[in-house]
Amino acid sequence: MKTYQKFIVSTFVLSATVALVACGKSTTKAEKNESSKADNVTTITVATDADTKPFTYSENNQATGYDVEVARAVFKELPEYKLKVEITDFDSVVAGVDSGRYQLAANDIGWNKDRAEKYYFSAPLSKSNNAVAVKSDLKVKTLGDLAGKSTEVLPSANFTTILSKYNDANPDKQVKLNYVDGSYPTASRLADVDSGKIDFLLYDAISLKTIIKDKGLDTLKVNNIESESTDPHDGFEYFLYTKDEKGKELQTKVDKVLKKLQSNGTLKELSEKYFGGDFVPSADAYK
Repeated sequence: MKTYQKFIVSTFVLSATVALVACGKSTTKAEKNESSKADNVTTITVATDADTKPFTYSENNQATGYDVEVARAVFKELPEYKLKVEITDFDSVVAGVDSGRYQLAANDIGWNKDRAEKYYFSAPLSKSNNAVAVKSDLKVKTLGDLAGKSTEVLPSANFTTILSKYNDANPDKQVKLNYVDGSYPTASRLADVDSGKIDFLLYDAISLKTIIKDKGLDTLKVNNIESESTDPHDGFEYFLYTKDEKGKELQTKVDKVLKKLQSNGTLKELSEKYFGGDFVPSADAYK
């Protein structure tokens, strides 16, 4: 009887062991399938300074804003990629794309010829006006009205290029450019206008109005600058990519999604949420 009981127990243990091994094999296979899927997903790191509200800023220690949320909306449509957002200072945004550390930059980036030789640009994300923030008693309509006035600029910013080109073309009516570090916030530069340390800040109208309102800088006003440019990119902002095969592939895929998001109203919805109005380019910009 005892021998029979031992046989029954041994048989049960053996059966249970076989069952567990079988389950283990099944789980391992499923895990391998998931691992295989993960291996096919490419991580795209997008760089932003989170200091260009409302295009990009930090909220609860997380990057957000129009450009960042457009990027997130785009990559929801591209399951072959996983999006990672990294906050850095402005100078490192573009330099990081240049080095390959980042595959995409989202930071209210304007087009210029020098950049176009080194990077790929997306279809436009939004269209604003170049403008200056000045004390309310200063009248400004053109860059010429800023002759002899001082400002603070970032070394690699598009607005710095605009002012540098103006100075080159007008040696007798120079604007005084004081270079500051890329980590010096836009809000601090506007505070410097408010305090009289500098006379103006050239930026896009959307950002200037947003930051002035947020910081309560009531002595400042925003004047649109009459553009003398015939550049078709004037006023638009873009994503920036590495200028290589991978960057070109990313540009093609993202542009296709941006066209869809413009058509279905997603970009308009985000623009109204973050800009307080519809600043989305027309459908012609996505052809």
